[in-house]
Amino acid sequence: MTETVFTYAAPALKFGAGASAEVGHDLATFGARRALLVTDPGVAATGHPDRIADQIRAQGIEVTVFDGAHVEPTDESLQEAIDFARDAGPFDAIVAVGGGSSIDTGKAVNLLTTNPGELMDYINAPVGKALAPSKPLLPLIAVPTTTGTGSESTTICVLDVLSLKVKTGISHVALRPRLAVVDPALTLTQPTMVTAASGMDILSHALESYTARWFGDFEAKQPEQRVPYCGANPVADMWSEKAMSLLAGSFRRAVADGDDVDARGDMALAATFAGLGFGNAGVHVPHANAYPIAGRVRGYRPDGYPDDEAIVPHGMAVSLTAPEAFRFTFDANPERHLRAARLLDPAAEGDGPDVLPGVLSRLMRDIGIPNGLAEIGFGDADVDDLVEGSLKQQRLLATAPKEVTPDDLAGVFRGSMEHW
Repeated sequence: MTETVFTYAAPALKFGAGASAEVGHDLATFGARRALLVTDPGVAATGHPDRIADQIRAQGIEVTVFDGAHVEPTDESLQEAIDFARDAGPFDAIVAVGGGSSIDTGKAVNLLTTNPGELMDYINAPVGKALAPSKPLLPLIAVPTTTGTGSESTTICVLDVLSLKVKTGISHVALRPRLAVVDPALTLTQPTMVTAASGMDILSHALESYTARWFGDFEAKQPEQRVPYCGANPVADMWSEKAMSLLAGSFRRAVADGDDVDARGDMALAATFAGLGFGNAGVHVPHANAYPIAGRVRGYRPDGYPDDEAIVPHGMAVSLTAPEAFRFTFDANPERHLRAARLLDPAAEGDGPDVLPGVLSRLMRDIGIPNGLAEIGFGDADVDDLVEGSLKQQRLLATAPKEVTPDDLAGVFRGSMEHW
């Protein structure tokens, strides 16, 4: 018997220029008296977190700021934030200001300051125990300053487990923010490569959720078995299609001119829409592959990111195997792959498996994304390790529109060494 039910959930949303000035009012409506504001050093340097903290204090709410969130969080960086919050608390609300890294840090802090245990208790299996929280979490307001991760809409917290050299996550509906405050004006400070990498994350969210396994193709579930990622469905499709349409007209413009306010606004809206789509439908092969790519990086340091350590930004890691991954999934639903290609590029021609990969490769070249895995330091000798890392992401691979074998993943990685 196959599934006949899909679920949909999303945080409350406040969108528009100036929305971040109202966070204090929003916290007051939750009855908050002591709030923790989580951000990272780079975002803190823009002055946005201090301004928001002062506006919260103007509502009579005490604020403690933690500005040590790590770009691409690790188990160690999350534990540092958790320890800080435990020592400085208790709090009755959390505000996360920044990119996905700050928001995911806020989610982890929220979980581990309200529930017993350690990070590994809640990290997805097979890396961790995948326990569900036993106690309610605090209200979390997410204020993104980058356009990409969609973390303000989702139930996911992503992190690197350093000892295992694996990127994984925590997934539970309780992690979803209570309110997403999306202020496009905050994204004007994004460096060029951050805009490009984050934008590829938006695009991958939209494409993967749109091409995910249809919810009705899964085996029927009992109510207690339902998970946030339920497969492609009519509601998620609507958000994903709109996100792709917005990206078609704004992505290259936003990368070329960071002061293009209209393009920035469209990118912020696209990120929100894609988050509302994939946060329910799910993502699949490119995201599963992104985890070992980021976890096994050696020496690559992109412009616009901290240069004190090697890093492959999440959106970049996702994009590097996306063309080849969608070539692999094409035969599961050719119509959807071609529809997506023409939403992104109305001039795209052809009707075969190379159409969508061609659209993606041209876009990646135009916005400065590296030309495949080889450019960031990987080679054929790394394929087995990368496949092993992807296979640990069964929660994501289960949403793929067709069965994914180790050989299939190896073919995707080998085909992604260069794209043009």
